[in-house]
Amino acid sequence: MFGTAGIKTRTRKILEKAVDEPIGTEDALYLMDVTGRDLQALLMVADIVRESECGDRVTFIENWNINFTNICSGKCGFCAFRRDEMDDDSHYLETEEIIKIAEKAVENGARELCIQGGLYPGLDTYFYEDLIREIKSRFPDVHLHSFSPMEVYYGARNAELSIEEALRILKRAGLGSMPGTAAEILNDDVRSVICPTKLSTGEWVEVIETAHRVGIPTTCTMMYGHIDTPEHRVEHMAILRDIQERTGGFTEFVPLPFMHPNAPIYRDGDAMPGATGAQDLKVYAISRLMFRGLIRNIQASWVKLGFKFAQIALLSGANDFGGTLGEENISRSAGASYGVRTEPSEIVRVVRDIGRIPARRDTLYREIIDV
Repeated sequence: MFGTAGIKTRTRKILEKAVDEPIGTEDALYLMDVTGRDLQALLMVADIVRESECGDRVTFIENWNINFTNICSGKCGFCAFRRDEMDDDSHYLETEEIIKIAEKAVENGARELCIQGGLYPGLDTYFYEDLIREIKSRFPDVHLHSFSPMEVYYGARNAELSIEEALRILKRAGLGSMPGTAAEILNDDVRSVICPTKLSTGEWVEVIETAHRVGIPTTCTMMYGHIDTPEHRVEHMAILRDIQERTGGFTEFVPLPFMHPNAPIYRDGDAMPGATGAQDLKVYAISRLMFRGLIRNIQASWVKLGFKFAQIALLSGANDFGGTLGEENISRSAGASYGVRTEPSEIVRVVRDIGRIPARRDTLYREIIDV
């Protein structure tokens, strides 16, 4: 199925087995270190598994990000987006301003709104509930894929609610799904350095599993390339795999390479300058092999990778191109240089260029239409 010349015996044995069954953490950690022809073989097998699980369609969604405030009580070392309330370039959008952006998004074809913001002092679950109800009353057909586990945790705490109570309130209001952000690396030693004020690994897992239990699907993410190691990445993916085995509530996995240029932790000399291209491809390929039969969809984040490298990710295990992303501020603030919005026609062009079939999807991958 793949050429074996120049490939180490252990690599060959792992990959031959991976064609038919998911790999475990020991093999995943070994594959994190492969180079040369072993790396080429890994990418090829990941693409074979992608084809067997997903076929040749590359999905995308027409969506819009609304980052309604950059004022945040948290102080994450990787975040160049946050501001203090008194900073000249801080912002906070009132509900009517958010509605105007939502109206523009819907007029431009968005079927999904991803609303997230900083941890503005005092925001609670009832604020998020009112915002959801207001948007759904104006735009009942739009899917709200909104509010990170950190926002849910923060809002529940400020409202003196349990996580489950808060999530049930948001679901009744019209929340369709949640982004599985705020995960960063699910290791508390790492989190104590890069996001010491953010919820712990256990608390993140609690929010996610509770969301799944009350019927709110989520994505899952991993931000890597800062102070993390290959061991941390495999540990993180194993936690996601175990959650999916218990709940089945993840719709997709989104690897998020650390954007270093403007990140405080990098500017202070305490973090790596992001992942290398080879490391990015290993994350895509190994996640495909680890998540086989569990998490079907793996997204190539073009905002972070750029169109050209996203094409390579699609040949290394990924099957989804993400969204058109009308307005995106967080990656741009951190130093991402690949734009904030693209047209569906551009996605179609780069997907067809690698011999794949572009297809529009909804948030939950229930409706997929070839373009």
